[in-house]
Amino acid sequence: MQIGLTQPRPRALLRRLLEAALKAADPAPALLRHVTRTGPILSVGRQRYDLRDYDRVIAVGAGKASAPMAAALEQRLGKRLAEGLVIVKYGHTVPTKTIRILEAGHPAPDRAGQRATAQLRSLLGRLTAKDLLFVLLSGGASSLLPAPVPGVTLAEKRETTERLLRCGATIHEINAVRKHLSSIKGGQLVSSTKARVVSLILSDVLGDELGTIGSGPTAPDPTTYAEACATLRRYKLWDKVPASIRTHLLKGRRGAEKETPKPGSPLFGQVQNEIIGNNGNAVEAVAKAAREAGLRPLVLTTTLTGEAREAAKTFGAIARELVASDRPVLRPACLIAGGELTVTRRGRGLGGRAQEFALASAQEIAGLPQIWVAGFGTDGTDGPTDVAGAVVDGRSIDRAKKAGLSQAEALARNDSYRFFAKLGGHIKTGPTGTNVNDLYLLMAL
Repeated sequence: MQIGLTQPRPRALLRRLLEAALKAADPAPALLRHVTRTGPILSVGRQRYDLRDYDRVIAVGAGKASAPMAAALEQRLGKRLAEGLVIVKYGHTVPTKTIRILEAGHPAPDRAGQRATAQLRSLLGRLTAKDLLFVLLSGGASSLLPAPVPGVTLAEKRETTERLLRCGATIHEINAVRKHLSSIKGGQLVSSTKARVVSLILSDVLGDELGTIGSGPTAPDPTTYAEACATLRRYKLWDKVPASIRTHLLKGRRGAEKETPKPGSPLFGQVQNEIIGNNGNAVEAVAKAAREAGLRPLVLTTTLTGEAREAAKTFGAIARELVASDRPVLRPACLIAGGELTVTRRGRGLGGRAQEFALASAQEIAGLPQIWVAGFGTDGTDGPTDVAGAVVDGRSIDRAKKAGLSQAEALARNDSYRFFAKLGGHIKTGPTGTNVNDLYLLMAL
């Protein structure tokens, strides 16, 4: 892990905290904790499955963390696992023996993902009621499982998704639209197979809402065509998305297209959805590591949402209060928040929500002594960049001015990546194999 800090102690502390978070969010040991086996009896959470009752055991999945989940499931099932197919983001593969790993595009879905999803759906269609199907899901599954409804092309669906991402829509709103343009999301994976379904889920959604994680392919969908239409209108995108999108959503709202399966549907009577890890695990691990390092940890929230630059103002206000009045905690301290911020793109720069949070925080903590603020994406990829996030301190603004950089201009262009590439401050991990939202930290030494 590379952390762009010149001071040895804060760099070492931040590295220790982030490594603790990643260890706690590692999906392989998490899966093995939730899935145990004694002979032919497989336990998944509180449910028990006698493997002798099933002709075949199959695994499918998608998400940035689904490859290590697949490897762990192979370890647990051994020769009882007949075959499988999992779709991951480019560069996120791990060695497996039985389950095939296919790579595809994220966050923009591509044709490789569409072809892989077609293979996955074909496999689902061959299963019977005597088969046991494991579905491995993590963040990123929405983009990695592209199966546009008839009449809508992948390019048209991708354009719509990109517009929603740029306008600052929440993941819940984006998924309400995506689920109603998909043939597999919003519980439709379950309706495409006769097998008994066990879904193992690494959550990247606040509150672990099953219908939102990966657009909920194995969960009931409480959203409707009407809500999908309302989302596009709310962000003034209705007249900007392709005509095929509007046509399909309007047909659905009129009842001419089948709705996604809803809560209470008997379809889900043979489905177990099991959360194996989430952001709370990472936050708790950071707090524990901070305490062991001699810091006073304070967890602010695990449900941080809103605009990245607005959250930076809140962190700045807390930092100023801490310096002036030793509140809400005495130094040395580490304040921790988990969640998922948004960025409404106003410029044409490059960055992600964690980097933009750090960039905005630089001005908020300018001049404060021994204060550091960091934003960190647990998947190792912040937005469409090769970094996990960034860290700033009370002297970042002064260093930027000396380097001829303008924090205000970079923020206006949403160009946090290039700002930190020149100034320093990037956090680089490479693909981490997990994805449980973001971490936002304030260290006061």
